[in-house]
Amino acid sequence: MTRHSLSRLTTYAAAIGLLAISAIKIAPSLAAEDAVIIPPPVVDVQNANGIQTAVLAGGCFWGVQGVFQHTAGVVNAVSGYSGGSKMTADYHMVSTGTTGHAESVQVKFDPKKISYGKILQIFFSVVHDPTQLNRQGPDTGTQYRSAIFTTSDEQKKVAETYIAQLNAAKVYSKPIVTKVSPLEGFFAAEAYHQDYLTLHPTQSYIAYNDIPKVENLKKIFAENYIEKPTLVSARLTN
Repeated sequence: MTRHSLSRLTTYAAAIGLLAISAIKIAPSLAAEDAVIIPPPVVDVQNANGIQTAVLAGGCFWGVQGVFQHTAGVVNAVSGYSGGSKMTADYHMVSTGTTGHAESVQVKFDPKKISYGKILQIFFSVVHDPTQLNRQGPDTGTQYRSAIFTTSDEQKKVAETYIAQLNAAKVYSKPIVTKVSPLEGFFAAEAYHQDYLTLHPTQSYIAYNDIPKVENLKKIFAENYIEKPTLVSARLTN
């Protein structure tokens, strides 16, 4: 069963108040994709003040959000859509692959605790495989593309320079296909998509594809890992 099918069932279950998806836990060693240890960027955003925003797309937003919710210095990570219009920022429409949207995560972070460059290093290392074109793991379509939506010229420079650096170092067996473009809009996804990894850790898709990403964050970026996730729901209820 694909992730899209699982999500449709989850939506239905949420609507009727029943758990309609069976769950099995798969060991992190059986992860769908392996993390890649990569060097930090040689160029980073300098002297940023106040809470900053990064918007990243790397396949299913459940896992992307889950990783950054366990990242120190991140004050909020919200699943949503970028690349298309507000009119089509709807999960079922985005899932057709015809809206221009990518499943994305808006990462709000404190630059005094974690830099934009470190966010990108985690993104390229443990969040996803940036060499996969219009797919990630079992999910295919332009909505699962690898993309960085920048909020400033400096972010654009850092992202493009880092991609060139990693390609030159040949840290991957294939070239990076991640597209860098200015952020024109971010639209939060439906409530049932938020905090999905934390709420459904033993669901088969999450256990196989996404829990290992968090485990790799803990292992490779131990100094940036926090055990208690920073949840969207916590911000809404506090």
